[in-house]
Amino acid sequence: MKDGEKMSIKILLVEDQKLMRIGIKSLFCDYPEMDVIAEAENGKDAIEKCKLNKPDIVLMDLGLPDINGIEATKQILEHNNNIKIIILTSHTSEEEVTASLQAGASAYVIKDIATDFLMNVIKMIKAGAMWLDPHIVPFIRDKNCGIIPARQLSRSVFKERHSNLTQREYEVLKLIVDGQSNSDIAKTLTISEHTAKAHVCNIIQKLVVDDRTQAAVKALKEGLV
Repeated sequence: MKDGEKMSIKILLVEDQKLMRIGIKSLFCDYPEMDVIAEAENGKDAIEKCKLNKPDIVLMDLGLPDINGIEATKQILEHNNNIKIIILTSHTSEEEVTASLQAGASAYVIKDIATDFLMNVIKMIKAGAMWLDPHIVPFIRDKNCGIIPARQLSRSVFKERHSNLTQREYEVLKLIVDGQSNSDIAKTLTISEHTAKAHVCNIIQKLVVDDRTQAAVKALKEGLV
């Protein structure tokens, strides 16, 4: 690496279907800051290639032919917990989402995600964030039994740490966590949809997150709800 160059994010791609694997790998051609350093077509191979190649990020499919993606995630992190694992799948069952997060996955992404958004998720996870696809947030919210590792902060401590949020913004944040859209929030609080959208934008900015999903996850992690 030349002086002044940024080190690329090293990625291991785990996908059992060859055509899908080729397709996903091709997405990275326009992103020089990402480097797919290895590929695996089953869980056992993924575990061994993590030991050999030490990737920063693993893009992990769930439906693998031998050791499934959940078990592979557990074993990879048992050997090296510095690796970040992103589940990239078409599966949306509550059981698989729950098991994946409990196994230590840092993100759960549905395969219809836009390419640019996937790249942003990879960067966020590399930086230490957690990300959940909006499709799965409702039941994570409803059954958050240790799935998202809460810090067990009281509401007062959360408010102290985020004192720049207004009381109305706390009310809106709670409704975001409850899965309400801007339109729903407007009806609940008897405000205009434009005002609701403005509150949501302020919350996202003040919590230093990228979207309402991350705002909800942060609120859950820090014990607001």
